[in-house]
Amino acid sequence: MVTQSNERAVQQLEHWSTWPVAAVVVTGPRKSGRSLLARIFAAKAGGQLIDDAEQQREADIFHAWNRAQETRKPVVIVAYAPPPEWAIRLPDLRSRLVASPTLRLGDPDEALMRALFERQFYRRGLDARSDLIEWLVRRIERTHVALLRAVDVLDEAVLGSRKRLSITLARATLAEAGLIDGTQSESAGS
Repeated sequence: MVTQSNERAVQQLEHWSTWPVAAVVVTGPRKSGRSLLARIFAAKAGGQLIDDAEQQREADIFHAWNRAQETRKPVVIVAYAPPPEWAIRLPDLRSRLVASPTLRLGDPDEALMRALFERQFYRRGLDARSDLIEWLVRRIERTHVALLRAVDVLDEAVLGSRKRLSITLARATLAEAGLIDGTQSESAGS
């Protein structure tokens, strides 16, 4: 799913042959899809993926970066933050990572939130009507983690109550879970 929040990163990956080096660092918040995007890219480009880079051995990243330059098969390095924020001890690795483009996936925009809600509800077999999805997009914190948490809570509520997924059910359930402000006075449909 490509929207404004991730479009730039996707375009940069599609045009990897224009990178100054055959390596890229992809960063972003938890559950933002950075690992999935990196896997797809690595498979298409015949490259290598290093996920959770901050947790990997520096020597392994260093050798993978050098190998990518020799073979011109890109390496995509996935991390939470850009390399200057890591505690990198190997000066040669630090300089290589700084020379690599960094692509940041941001929090989801409205279009991506809408698409993610639709996809998550569909995967769980929940009938979520468009008015509910619009209601959720306007109220749930605009992060991937909050969105997934909201879907989990609503899924549990539907299974536990055997009620249809509705704005009324969502309002009560999400307020109880602390995912929306339950003190706001709202009309039934808003």
